[in-house]
Amino acid sequence: MKKSLEIRLAKESDFETVKKIVRDTINEVYPKYYPSGAVQFFLDHHSDESIRSDILSEKVFLIDDEGKIPGTVTVSENEIGRLFVLPDFQHRGYGKALLDFAEGKIARSHENAIIHASLPAKPIYLKRGYREIDYIIGETGHGDFLCRDIMAKHLG
Repeated sequence: MKKSLEIRLAKESDFETVKKIVRDTINEVYPKYYPSGAVQFFLDHHSDESIRSDILSEKVFLIDDEGKIPGTVTVSENEIGRLFVLPDFQHRGYGKALLDFAEGKIARSHENAIIHASLPAKPIYLKRGYREIDYIIGETGHGDFLCRDIMAKHLG
């Protein structure tokens, strides 16, 4: 990780920043992979209440590159969630740094990390040693179906 990068716990005052990273990434990237009902499902899933609750529970982290905040990750027990990097900052190592951080945090108390993989992120997780352990197909409530993998990686 570059010396200028810092991964820090999100504070309540970071809510709008986390929300913007999540919403902007979903709105720009996900329509290339999913029907509109599934995109709306992801936006609903990452609701204001959900983001705020995770921040207050000290589960949300931000990557800070000399004052720029390009990405976020949520770590809950052994599950990695809400790993997003703004589209303009992708392919610069921020996602890798956030995933390294999350895996390191989980490895302190768990043998395996679990992640629900979106279609755009699945190839990244496969390269990192994650393997499919389950597959979910569900109605989005918006007339479309969403198929996603649950993946795991042994950290020991």
